[in-house]
Amino acid sequence: MKIKVLLALLFCSAIGFSQSVNDYKAVIIPLKYDFIKTDNQYRLATLTKSNLLKAGFEAYYTNEQIPAGIDRCELLYIDVKRDNAFLVTKLFIQFKDCYGKVIYTSETGKSREKDYEVAYKESLEGAFVSVIGLHYKYNGKTASSTSSNVTQAVAPVAAAIVSSAPVEEKPVVNLSDPNLLYAQPTENGFQLIDKTPKVVMKLLKTSHADSFIAIKDGIQGSLNAKDNQWYFEYYQNDKLISEKVSVKF
Repeated sequence: MKIKVLLALLFCSAIGFSQSVNDYKAVIIPLKYDFIKTDNQYRLATLTKSNLLKAGFEAYYTNEQIPAGIDRCELLYIDVKRDNAFLVTKLFIQFKDCYGKVIYTSETGKSREKDYEVAYKESLEGAFVSVIGLHYKYNGKTASSTSSNVTQAVAPVAAAIVSSAPVEEKPVVNLSDPNLLYAQPTENGFQLIDKTPKVVMKLLKTSHADSFIAIKDGIQGSLNAKDNQWYFEYYQNDKLISEKVSVKF
């Protein structure tokens, strides 16, 4: 346990000094945020994309085809949050990486308008003032090169710590599997999407990195890592069902 904690601290320290929005090629925009009821309600997804383009970002909705050759960890995932306040609409923006880590949080945009569509538009554009102020420009870095640099920095210390420790194997990912699902970070875990893209399963984090609460087609179970694979397990007619799932996190 101590070894894991030390490695986590070393890795997080190295990552913390190296990541910025300029390290990412494009931004993925959800069609719906948590505080609205339907896709693109009040044109928030449309407004998000137009402001991202204005800020210099390349941006795609979750249901758009991403250009070939871009890895999911070379993308930022935008989320707009509502800060509940009396008589004032407050929105702020978060950019997250493929693991759900917050890379940047904007200033809060505010509006006292009573009409929701007007208030959300005014608040969102207010939040984007600080995003535009970042003067985004892709620096040519990739997620793999950042990861490589971190590995090189941490490896000598990590090797000294774990030289006698057993190696823990992670589930194997078969990229050629036609049923491969891709994990997109959410506030409490991940959503697994297929190539359509369509949300197939929702995952909620637990205290164990290799186990999630999983919901698929209205069925709640768990997604667990074992024997180098992921398995969706649930009960049906008092019988435990275990289905192998191919996932790329």
